[in-house]
Amino acid sequence: MKNFFFKHIGLLKPVYCILLTFTLFYCPNSIAQQKKSVNKKIGKSQKTDIRYGVASFYADKFNGRKTASGQIFSQNKLTCACNVLPLGTWVRVTNTTNGKSVKVLVNDRLHPRMRRLVDLSKCAAKKLGFISSGLVKIKLEVLHPDK
Repeated sequence: MKNFFFKHIGLLKPVYCILLTFTLFYCPNSIAQQKKSVNKKIGKSQKTDIRYGVASFYADKFNGRKTASGQIFSQNKLTCACNVLPLGTWVRVTNTTNGKSVKVLVNDRLHPRMRRLVDLSKCAAKKLGFISSGLVKIKLEVLHPDK
């Protein structure tokens, strides 16, 4: 019986590797941002998706480069990069420290290891009032268009 076990243990290694990979990449506790789906009724069938996290703003070296959506990035437009929302989504970002908010378009992606929720253009960061600090805690609301 011992020989049978040791002989066939090699066949189980790929199964354990697959289970470990699945656990690491699909575990719900590995989400970097907090998500609260509020599901408030606004009109007929709209939902409000609210997330809380940290925001930063783009470095000047990215000005004029192509974004993930194919648009050319400009520090003077109200845009942001986000890994958790689809490209083309309009969101309202609110600075939780001072209450200022701005409506921006998601047109780019962050680095996959980035723990921040969004990276804003400098124009949006100025409107939120956090240029001097560099980082700020924010509330992000997905704006659903009327259908």
